[in-house]
Amino acid sequence: MRFAIRTFLVTFIPFALLLTGTFWATQQTTMHSVRNELRVSLRQMQLSMGRVAARSDLQNSRFLQILGDNASLKAGMDLVRAEPKSAEARQTLEEQLREISDSLHFDFLLASGPGGQPLAGVMRVGAQLLSMDMHQTHLPPRGFYTEGELTYQVNSVPTDQGEHNLGSLTVGERFDFAEFATAAVLTRDGKILKNSVPGVAATELEGALSPCGSKSECEISVNGQTNLALSVDSISFGDGYVLRTLQNVDAAAAPVQASLRNLFVLTAFGALLAAIVLTAWSSRTIVRPIARVVAHLRSGAETGSLPEFQSQALPILEIQELTDAFNRAAVAIRTGDGNLRRAYLEFVGSMASALDARDRYTAGHSRRVSEYACSVAEALGLPEGEIDQIRIGALLHDIGKIGINDTVLQKPGRLTDEEYALIQQHTLIGRRILEGIHGFENFLPIVELHHENWDGSGYPWGLAGEAVPKCVRIVHVVDAYEAMTSDRTYRRGMSWAEAVAEISRQAGKQFDPAIAAVFIALGPEVDRRRHDDDTQALQSISSLADALSESSSLSLIKEQHL
Repeated sequence: MRFAIRTFLVTFIPFALLLTGTFWATQQTTMHSVRNELRVSLRQMQLSMGRVAARSDLQNSRFLQILGDNASLKAGMDLVRAEPKSAEARQTLEEQLREISDSLHFDFLLASGPGGQPLAGVMRVGAQLLSMDMHQTHLPPRGFYTEGELTYQVNSVPTDQGEHNLGSLTVGERFDFAEFATAAVLTRDGKILKNSVPGVAATELEGALSPCGSKSECEISVNGQTNLALSVDSISFGDGYVLRTLQNVDAAAAPVQASLRNLFVLTAFGALLAAIVLTAWSSRTIVRPIARVVAHLRSGAETGSLPEFQSQALPILEIQELTDAFNRAAVAIRTGDGNLRRAYLEFVGSMASALDARDRYTAGHSRRVSEYACSVAEALGLPEGEIDQIRIGALLHDIGKIGINDTVLQKPGRLTDEEYALIQQHTLIGRRILEGIHGFENFLPIVELHHENWDGSGYPWGLAGEAVPKCVRIVHVVDAYEAMTSDRTYRRGMSWAEAVAEISRQAGKQFDPAIAAVFIALGPEVDRRRHDDDTQALQSISSLADALSESSSLSLIKEQHL
């Protein structure tokens, strides 16, 4: 994932989460306050309804007292009390009750004796007023009375004759949930008798109401929505009856909640849009200079050098300080690298000069091989890195001869087979010398394999063709040329023409033919450079050889005196 995207996400996501959490907490707090206020309002409305119902009951009780003073009704009740087994007396009382019910539109009317025993009663079933069974009637003086599927709300008033109580008159009306503006539930001892809650089974509703118990107010879940169950405490129904109204809090709060949600969504969208713009701008401000720094460093990695950043004002102080510090470090590293490279080249040159100083006839040999090999490599179009490898490797190609005894190395005549085999060991000796030095790994193939032939007849491993690296094949050609054109104690060096003729004959056998052809094409330039450098190189190596000889003589004298 790109740094710009990571910066944007790291900056934006915490802000978005904080903003979302804040809006969610605000919405929850607001909705909680709204629900509480709604609950209080519903409760107050319930209490107000209860007070209205209480005043209505007071008016009804006064009406019932007037009804209880009806002279005909008192006479009928007195007659039934006097003749309790008389069917005619009971029928007379029922006719009086039926007449009162028809005229006043009562659904239920019952006359009871002083002890509460039922005397006669009628109840409306459908459009008819039917006589009640006095043996199965147990009527509460106030509240509800259930007969089969019918439920009546009843109230009683005493019937007195002077100071003598004749009994009581109970009047009732059919209980109809349609009169309630909200859902209602009528229970008796926890069992639901009637309810007006749509789409909910009675058993499910009983389970939802069971935690409420005798509480006048509780929250229940019906159809996945929160309802406030309020009991009508201001009216006593008696005999285990409880009437509760269900107020759907979620439905009542839905308009407010929808308005809040819309407001929050609009606000959140605007805030998030602003956050995206600000975050994108801030991340871009951070990423753009860093991206320039990274691109600059990447180009430096490709070129292999530490580039300096152009001096410019950056919007971020820390990045400005970083680029300034990097520029100072780049200058210091380049300076140190230059010093190290010069010391490195001087060390390699000294090693090659020390080797050449052992034999006046090979003075400057390693340096010339290095120069000729670099010329061939440039003509072949090799990259700069390989040319540097050839330059240093050619200087060190004969370093293993340090381990060969001077009596063999500087023998004036031809070598015996044993001596030649010993000379051949210089390639492996050179590898062992250099492989323990860090940074010389690239030069080991030239040192070890520069006597391998194209046809596999060389040493030390008998490699053939392209199994030998190209850099080694180049050094092999120019090393042979340099050896053929150098004077030895036992022979004179060949001329340019003679050496070129020999290289041509050995092309495809001892030498890579393509490299041999390139070297021959460079012939005049190589020959001129050799003659120009011979005198100066010989003087330099001679001086070094004299210094080494003098040092050896001093050491010998010192040992003799000791």
